[in-house]
Amino acid sequence: MQEVLIRPAQAERPIAIIPVFSADLEARLKEAGASAETLAEFGGFKGAQGQTLLVPSNGQTDTVVLLGMEPGEDTAPFAIGAAIASLPARDYLLPENLEDAAGIILGFGLSAYSFDRYRQSATPRPRLAVPDEIDLDRLNTILSGVTLTRDLVNTPSNDLGPEELASAVADLFQRFGGTGKVIVGDDLLNENFPMVHAVGRASDRAPRLADFSWGDENAPKVTLVGKGVVFDTGGLDIKPASGMALMKKDMGGSANVLGLASMIMEAKLPVRLRVLVPCVENAISGNAFRPGDILKSRKGLTVEIGNTDAEGRLILADALALADEEAPDLLIDMATLTGAARVALGPDLPPFYTDDKELAEDIALMADAAADPLWRMPLWKPYLKYMTSPIADINHINTSGTGFAGSVTAALFLSRFVENAKSWAHFDIYAWNPSDKPGKPSGGEAQGIRCLFDLISERYAGKM
Repeated sequence: MQEVLIRPAQAERPIAIIPVFSADLEARLKEAGASAETLAEFGGFKGAQGQTLLVPSNGQTDTVVLLGMEPGEDTAPFAIGAAIASLPARDYLLPENLEDAAGIILGFGLSAYSFDRYRQSATPRPRLAVPDEIDLDRLNTILSGVTLTRDLVNTPSNDLGPEELASAVADLFQRFGGTGKVIVGDDLLNENFPMVHAVGRASDRAPRLADFSWGDENAPKVTLVGKGVVFDTGGLDIKPASGMALMKKDMGGSANVLGLASMIMEAKLPVRLRVLVPCVENAISGNAFRPGDILKSRKGLTVEIGNTDAEGRLILADALALADEEAPDLLIDMATLTGAARVALGPDLPPFYTDDKELAEDIALMADAAADPLWRMPLWKPYLKYMTSPIADINHINTSGTGFAGSVTAALFLSRFVENAKSWAHFDIYAWNPSDKPGKPSGGEAQGIRCLFDLISERYAGKM
């Protein structure tokens, strides 16, 4: 990861950033000299929030950046940070005692991201020298986790198959001293993960389950489960071409889980962390699972297949059943699960589901404080009636023909595989930014994990 946040001592001739308010704009420009006044006039610089202007400093060879801000208003820290990130690739020095400096710095770091794996030369990026009072280690921990998530989601499926995704889990835990295993191919049947095997068996890239742990075995158990469908054709219920265009991101749940795990381990939070990622490609061949098939799950429930394009909840169900067997203190799953969630809340606001009121309140508060939006949706149990099967314990989709409550019924299906966990939450994320926004470059995205990192830090370490 290219370092974008540094201390002043590391900067090479940094360009000072000077906050400018509209009320003192004229005085600031006069102070900077005639050239600055001319540049501001021709550049339309009015000192609006997030506006930047590179000007010579009082006729000298040095340059400064005028940064528009307004006192007493919402400082929109991500927008200001994004404005700094759009400056030419130089070192910049942030002034001390800036209001919401941490938010501006985080917005800068999130906005400065670029995915350069397939480019012949990396995109040059500015660096920001931050004041000593800022907790730089924590900010870099967050940015490292977000970068890992974005990089994984942005990587195309030809280079990120089930094996490579499982290796990403193993590599991350090896870096921090964790241990685990990867169960591959027919061994999934021997180890009782029949639905993971069924979904992934049609691909010539064998399905697998990555199961890794880190931390003191006696510490509170925090378990993360991520959907790892590296590409989704829809199976025999095949998607149209338009529906496959972004299916490289169908492993976004696992990418977000790994980003969160990276933050937890790098911060050395006092938890026993376990990460479970079922890694599959939902492909088509003669041995693909079919609509109408009955699959036995790890939990023992039989599942009638209503649609092979609803494969993510099947692999999650087996992984959740395994996670639930040791009754973790906190069980979280993340998945790019339903289009219904996007219809309800759009791409920027992922829903989450939990019956734990205290956890739901904490998530809501943390999400707001972290500018990492999430919205609670109900696990409305009467809708389980939509998932009845005449020949199995449950159908895995809404069979009523109404198309109602698609995200809710998916969450309800998963809830059937969680009984022992002290607290469980399911996140139906999009893992993608359709367009550039402050702190959110277009492409793969981390959603909810900054909030969850704050929550886990406060719950188990008593700090944020």
